[in-house]
Amino acid sequence: MALRGPSDPTSYTEFDKCAVTKLDWDVKVDFDSHKIGGFAHLTIEKKTEDLDFLCLDIRDLTIEQVTLQDTGAECEFQISNPLNFTYGSKLAIKLGQISGKSFTVSIKYATSSESTALQWLRPEQTAGKRHPYLFSQCQAIHARSLYPCQDTPLVKFSYTAKVRAPKEFTVLMSAQRLGVEPVEGTSDCVTRFSLNVPIPSYLLAIVAADLESREVGPRSKVWSEREVVDDAAKEFGETETMLHTAEQLVGPYLWGIYDMLILPPSFPYGGMENPCLTFVTPTLLAGDRSQADVIAHEISHSWTGNLVTNRTFEDFWLNEGHTMFLERKILGRMHGELFRQLHAQEGWHTLQKTVAKLTSAGDERFTKLVPDLSGVDPDDAFSSIPYEKGFALLYYLETLLGGPDAFEKFLRAYVDHFKNQSIGTQQWKDFLYQYFSSKEDQEKLNSVDWEAWLYGVGLPPYEPHYDTSLANPSTELCNKWLAQPEDNLDVFSPSDINNLPSILIEAFLSQLLLAVPAVSLNKVQHLQKVYNFNQVRNSEVRLKWLTLCIKARWEDCIPHVLKFLNEQGRMKFVRPLYSDLYAWEFARPKAIENFKAHRAEMHNTTATMVAKDLHLKDQ
Repeated sequence: MALRGPSDPTSYTEFDKCAVTKLDWDVKVDFDSHKIGGFAHLTIEKKTEDLDFLCLDIRDLTIEQVTLQDTGAECEFQISNPLNFTYGSKLAIKLGQISGKSFTVSIKYATSSESTALQWLRPEQTAGKRHPYLFSQCQAIHARSLYPCQDTPLVKFSYTAKVRAPKEFTVLMSAQRLGVEPVEGTSDCVTRFSLNVPIPSYLLAIVAADLESREVGPRSKVWSEREVVDDAAKEFGETETMLHTAEQLVGPYLWGIYDMLILPPSFPYGGMENPCLTFVTPTLLAGDRSQADVIAHEISHSWTGNLVTNRTFEDFWLNEGHTMFLERKILGRMHGELFRQLHAQEGWHTLQKTVAKLTSAGDERFTKLVPDLSGVDPDDAFSSIPYEKGFALLYYLETLLGGPDAFEKFLRAYVDHFKNQSIGTQQWKDFLYQYFSSKEDQEKLNSVDWEAWLYGVGLPPYEPHYDTSLANPSTELCNKWLAQPEDNLDVFSPSDINNLPSILIEAFLSQLLLAVPAVSLNKVQHLQKVYNFNQVRNSEVRLKWLTLCIKARWEDCIPHVLKFLNEQGRMKFVRPLYSDLYAWEFARPKAIENFKAHRAEMHNTTATMVAKDLHLKDQ
């Protein structure tokens, strides 16, 4: 099967005719109207002489005026929706005669108060309760609701920004922060930013909130509300070690600073790799650095994703599979190869569950590593598939092509060869063949079932065999629970897990979840009695524990599940738990009632996806 061509099915832009090379963003943040408005000055490079129209992606933007910056001439424009609402609208700007290879258009516009890229939180939704809070989330195709752009990862550009906001707010962006100046005669300030390394549209990010920072390394700060900033600084104290380890694997870090922002609980992801400023969920604040692997993941994106980017979201695995692979390499260097192997095994369990869930939901097409997203919102296809199936492919190739030493050298060469580019799966595959060029390696590569790996549904054609000896204590404890008679469970005590790190407790619960036949309700109740899992702070442990409780149909667990759902909005936790509650007829009405009561507090993306999971018609 041939790989898809260079077109992006989710974008209206004609990037074969022209490309944005620079954005100068000059806007004001209005907390009263929940809008951002001002100017997007786009520098465009022509790829063809007969460029009559500039086509851009927008969603619910009010376009007030478009002018050519060089001449000041006003341009006619038309807004249409030729495909469907999922992709927003096409902004077609009539250019007339344009001399030279590049030109700049100035677009005066404003966002909608319902912009899907922005979440506006009320003061009571923040930790400090003092001020409202604004943050953006542009991945996958929400940048078009923040600013007019070629909203495709095929196009990369540098940017500068001037952002005006009330002086009590700290404004941060995915860029170097140059300074803050008061606006004379007002209570506002303007913050200036610059990013010279080109990025795709989805990596532009902004936050305006009541924030403080603490240094956690020579090139890193952690930002958050003052109530959690010190806890966050302790949690992410290994950031510089992770950065240095990544540099040893894939070369110099080119973005200057690596700061982190701890967002309010409604942030929908574990982390978002916005350049210079990773956005992080507060569910990582476990108190023992046990969730810091997410930071290793976002750091890895600085190379695999941000420097080398997928051409379209059909090739999303190039970002996430390589990043998961690099993340686990970092963790292996820091904590030992067995630690990497155990993380990989947990990832395989996640992949198994995701494939089963998507298949049973009738979405088997989204279990492909390279799916067809024509007519599909990338958010609908989002899952662990590109992460874990992509990792499994790279791990398989590592075992096939000479082991870690050989494949780590390939990974570094891959990043160096494609840096600052957006590539597709075929380009990756071609480079793989070029790099491993010996007759022996070529024969090995030709033995790979590429059709099944890239386009096959379900689990991949190869099941990796990981060394999980590090989890032996978890396995022994799991087997003991499974074998123990129901009427003699007093042999267990809290000391069973007191000395186990969080990852081994996760492994213990993962194995219980996989048990056939399923763990009985009586044993699940006794697990709580002995280990008091309902009071655990670690969010990954809580997810697995609550999933086990639902699987056992323990009615008393439902309030604990709802409490966890309402405390945070991370889709990794929220979606599977809501789906599991929906599948349980007794719990279904409680889940729907809870969702409707708390939907307004959720991020737009999370709320939209959970509504689909709960089969609600008013999505």
